[in-house]
Amino acid sequence: MKKRLLVTLLVFIMAFTAVACTIANVGNEVEKVDENLLEESPDENRDEEIISVVDHLGRTVTIEKEAERIVSGYYIPTSALIALGLQDRVVGIEAKADERPIYSLAAPELLDLPNVGTAKEFDLEGCISLEPDLVILPIRLKDQIETLESMGITVIGVNPENQELLSEMIAMIGKLTGVEDYEKLLDYYKEKDNLLKSIHADIENKPTVYLAGNGGFLSTATKNMYQNDLIEIAGGINVAGNIEDSYWVDISYEQLVEYNPEYIIIAPEAKYTKEDVLNDSNLKGITAIEKGNVFSMPNEFEAWGSLVPTSILGKMWLASILYGDEYPYDEFVMEKYHI
Repeated sequence: MKKRLLVTLLVFIMAFTAVACTIANVGNEVEKVDENLLEESPDENRDEEIISVVDHLGRTVTIEKEAERIVSGYYIPTSALIALGLQDRVVGIEAKADERPIYSLAAPELLDLPNVGTAKEFDLEGCISLEPDLVILPIRLKDQIETLESMGITVIGVNPENQELLSEMIAMIGKLTGVEDYEKLLDYYKEKDNLLKSIHADIENKPTVYLAGNGGFLSTATKNMYQNDLIEIAGGINVAGNIEDSYWVDISYEQLVEYNPEYIIIAPEAKYTKEDVLNDSNLKGITAIEKGNVFSMPNEFEAWGSLVPTSILGKMWLASILYGDEYPYDEFVMEKYHI
């Protein structure tokens, strides 16, 4: 069954509290998902089409009809369900939903649903009691996934740690729920990525960027993290992008001074402020500090620096910071290139 995507709602109403508009004509080219990820196997003895996907645990998961009762135990797939227009099928979600403004803005009905706990304290019995026909859990809940599967409940393990894995997760959900035009969302990401790349394609000396983590200023993302992709798509060079044997790492003031980034970006939900950074005497002499190029990534309704469906906004915002002449902030806000 075709569901209209709510990308416009997520990207424009909640980002800028502007008037809603509908995404249309996203182009003729659709980003293709690995054919090994998604397989459809028609059963000649059934009217319905049996659909199989391979989840991020490498498990082949099969469903005989589109899922109508969905439990999401993780905020990233919950956001994806909203983006795909599936909030009316959700019967249970992760704990602390009231702390995520995007829910109250885009799908307030989710706030009244029972919660199934967190990855650290997952409520297995509560999940089962909701009688779901599809459960979406992070792969670290492997034991619970196996338990649900043994009880005949369709469950997928997801690990959306980079753009490719996020797209795979969206494709899995789209297939298992019968959202035929989920590829429009994937194509939207591709189109925006290509737009941003075109802005800085001919620029040789791209600005260096230090992305400070939300837990502490001296924590930063390495090459293995989505935040590295965010910086590169926006046209920057991640000063910690040469670290390949870790994920988030802690560095010293001395190392940061040696990096001497031209821009410092503070991750959403940080426990410190821009003023804390600008006034830190240990950072004196760093180009970003001397030029005042310290920016906090917006966090009005969702953390654009993490891999949620609206994370494309983080790339667009950062491009407007790094390349204000070619892609002004006002242009980002008004979405001049909106499809």
